[in-house]
Amino acid sequence: MIPTEHNDPINAKILAISEDKIAGFVREPFAEIAKRSGVDVDLVMTRIAAMLRAGTVRRVRQTLLATNLAEGALVAWKVPEDKIDAAFDWMFQRDPFSGHVVLRSTETASAGSDYKLWTTLKVPRGFSMEAHGELLMKKTGAERFRLMPAKGIFTLGVGHVRRKTISPGAMANEPAKMIKVEHVDLSEDEWKILLALKREFTPEEISANPWQKRADEAGVSLGEFYRVAEDLSARKIIGRFSTFLEHVKPSQTGVRVTRFNALFHWAVPTGREIEAGGEVGRHEILTHCYWREAGPEFKNVNIMAVAHGSDKTLLLEHKAAIDRHLHSVGMPVNYTNVFWGGRSEIKPSEIVPQVYRDWWREMNT
Repeated sequence: MIPTEHNDPINAKILAISEDKIAGFVREPFAEIAKRSGVDVDLVMTRIAAMLRAGTVRRVRQTLLATNLAEGALVAWKVPEDKIDAAFDWMFQRDPFSGHVVLRSTETASAGSDYKLWTTLKVPRGFSMEAHGELLMKKTGAERFRLMPAKGIFTLGVGHVRRKTISPGAMANEPAKMIKVEHVDLSEDEWKILLALKREFTPEEISANPWQKRADEAGVSLGEFYRVAEDLSARKIIGRFSTFLEHVKPSQTGVRVTRFNALFHWAVPTGREIEAGGEVGRHEILTHCYWREAGPEFKNVNIMAVAHGSDKTLLLEHKAAIDRHLHSVGMPVNYTNVFWGGRSEIKPSEIVPQVYRDWWREMNT
């Protein structure tokens, strides 16, 4: 029997690298994971394939910085209580452009706490997120929605295994640098290669030369595939090569990666968002940190971050450490809150324009 739990010592060494440390496009990603983890490459491939078959790893894929290819936003939905479960199901099952679908709550009634359904949305360039939201309102019975596009990204990397041992207040030596959201246009040939590049790996595809089959799919030589992929990486379209743990649900044997996820909110003075995001985003516990404008419904929150963990009290200690750090560097915080995640489903958001056209036509007939 091949061990498939995330906390097996060898698997943990592999996952500490493979979750979020392989940045950009790499020609031999499994060899790179082996090199950086100190685990033999054949064993790396065997273990990742086994974890994928077991569901411990829910997907293995080359990620994209999709915010540069499609219009994107975090969306908060106000849905009547008797319709919220059906709305959740519809967005997860029927809308390929809604990625994360999460029910969130606050400890007490507070700004925005009646917005309980949260999703991430990607709409290909040339289409309207507002129109998409209006359509979803009709389909689900939602009453209102708030679009919160990212104006800047400070942290993006989900390394759950690596973060299990991080202490509250642990942070990088320098503030996080903001990645600007900049739209990039692709040629038809680049799209063809990108679509082959981003497809999820099956266990059988985990091999020493994983890209040859993808080059064949795109109808190009392996050298041309490499050239375009490396160019896309240089243009900040490629994210990281990643093994995504199933961190929301327990494994087949009942082992959980995390139990809680928290969406932290801060409202800082206008004009200081980049400074504040850099100070928040340098904290190592965070998997995501963005500058987003939440509007008056959420007391004008403009910095948001996500942290995951197995202990709710410990996550609040991490939040308190970030708050103390903001105070220590003289950053005023006008308002702060925590939204806790409950029911959750995750899938990659589709970004292909033709897929969107076909879906829109189907939804409106």
